[in-house]
Amino acid sequence: MKPNKGTIAFIILWLSIFLFPLNTNATGQETPSGIPISDIEATIDEYVDEWVGNTAAGASVEVIKNHEVVFSKGYGLADIDQNVEMNPDETIMEWGSVSKLLVWVSLMQLAEQGKLDLSDDIQPYLPDGFLTKVSREEPITFLDLMHHTAGFEDNVFDLGFPTPEHVTTLEEGLKVAEPNQVYPPGEVVAYSNYSTALAAFIVEQVTGEPFYEYVENEIFEPLNMNHTVIHPTFSGKEDLMEKKAKGYVLTEPSVFIESDWFYMSMYPSGGVNGTASDLTAFVQALLPMDGEFSPLFKEHETLNQFLSQSYAADETINGIAHGLWEYAGAARGLYHGGNTNSFSSHVHLVPDEEFAVVVLTNQAGEMEINYGLTELLVGAEQVEQEVTVQDLPPAIEGSFLATRRPQHSFIKLYFDLMPFKIKPSEEDKIEVQYAGFTGTYLQTSPNTYKLVEGDLVFHSMKQLFVQMENAKVSKISTSISDYEPYPPGKSMPYILIYGILASVVALYFLVIPIMLLIKRIRRQSKHRMSKVSIGHGILALSGTILIVNLLILVARMLINAARAYSEVMPQLVLNGIVTGIAGIAMLFMIVNWRKTRSTTKEKIMYMLSIIFIVVLIILMSVFQFYR
Repeated sequence: MKPNKGTIAFIILWLSIFLFPLNTNATGQETPSGIPISDIEATIDEYVDEWVGNTAAGASVEVIKNHEVVFSKGYGLADIDQNVEMNPDETIMEWGSVSKLLVWVSLMQLAEQGKLDLSDDIQPYLPDGFLTKVSREEPITFLDLMHHTAGFEDNVFDLGFPTPEHVTTLEEGLKVAEPNQVYPPGEVVAYSNYSTALAAFIVEQVTGEPFYEYVENEIFEPLNMNHTVIHPTFSGKEDLMEKKAKGYVLTEPSVFIESDWFYMSMYPSGGVNGTASDLTAFVQALLPMDGEFSPLFKEHETLNQFLSQSYAADETINGIAHGLWEYAGAARGLYHGGNTNSFSSHVHLVPDEEFAVVVLTNQAGEMEINYGLTELLVGAEQVEQEVTVQDLPPAIEGSFLATRRPQHSFIKLYFDLMPFKIKPSEEDKIEVQYAGFTGTYLQTSPNTYKLVEGDLVFHSMKQLFVQMENAKVSKISTSISDYEPYPPGKSMPYILIYGILASVVALYFLVIPIMLLIKRIRRQSKHRMSKVSIGHGILALSGTILIVNLLILVARMLINAARAYSEVMPQLVLNGIVTGIAGIAMLFMIVNWRKTRSTTKEKIMYMLSIIFIVVLIILMSVFQFYR
């Protein structure tokens, strides 16, 4: 009997359901957040179009799903003045700290070859006496470098420069910018550009070749990354400079000011320049198809180890996977972001979903596309309480400082003024305020809080783990950074008092020279100045010079913090010299005080000047404006 057309159609439909399921979940053709890949272009277009030209100059976005690039597109402009459009295949941009992934892959390669062990003490791999400011007996391991737990304070000087003139060798850059070790190794996560550059220098010591050559040979060439350069001044690939985007900072919506490119002696920490497509090729190598080897490693286990968790403050929160940050999304993610003076970037992998997002923008501090778009595509963790409210301790409260901060430089004042403030919100929630942004966290277990609502700045700190000591908070941990209580005498009330004192002193020494000048003019030089009066004039002028010098120094750093220490050192030396002169003038006044007849008003003025110069010197010492 010959089947009719209806029977044939039914059989075809039945087979298609079982052999080629209609459910996109079964084939995995959707993002971790549930957006069908067929809708991804429209979804990304709609999202990005809201920000490009308004709060972002331009961006290149690429998406990987099931080992294929399923989306690649440029938005906005690479050069606003010349109306040059973004192109993921051609536009060169600064990767910022995403560059660090090349260092961590290099370490994994050398560990795979047996040339080092990630648990090794790094000192035997360094030249004798290379690190001069290590203060702890505990060894620093390669894992400490990967986890940013080597204990180094942050150092903004000599990290990067607006022009290539200051660029030195990696070794010299490390020597010039060596920070103090302020924490025991392995105990505190304090993000460190120095740690990454130090790891790259060890790669040089082990392989006997410059790090940029190693990366070219072992990473760029195998992956055909021909539009990427790691050399800090583009040496050997100068032609790529022609394709580099202009970088911008946003001053107000739709107003973009061109900013400087970024040059680094410690370039492995953030000096790579390349296209989004090349960065995607690198990310693809970390997500090989089942049964296939990554082009970066010879063993499957090496890649598996690289992408596995290697550090966490507690099992209830995400941690670090050999230099990649873990992310609480719809599925476990791994990511790293980057920022320079005028570019920002973001890479996010979801290994279990064979999914990744790559974003490069030519704007400093861009968040909406780098983090907002990524969150749209990878989804969010479902936050639920693991215990009943009755079993939870009282919510935490207080102000804390990021462990990533300078502690032996006047720059620390900037970080002291940026507290991580926590206060109870509802019975089982806390409100966190940081850098002008607010997030609300739910207490899911006794010492763990998870973000339920907040600004994009909290994208990288969605989980908090609280460590207690003697019934007080000793440390708050996120996957990317730890926060600690203010040191004694450095909390916000103290800083407010210091600020008031500084304002009064500054106003006094800006006004007193004018008053003395007017007084002198009125007397028309008929009266001979006493020794105390002469000393007072020198003292007042010294205070004025110190205040003006400090104002200029602060203004210079606010305009551009990417400076060599040699650029600000003359001003710090000037502070010391002028303070010495002020001290001599004050001593001169005290010695001649009883030998001179002075009016009551003059004595009050002399006393005020002495008191205020002492207060100024104390404040400058507290906030380290002498070094």
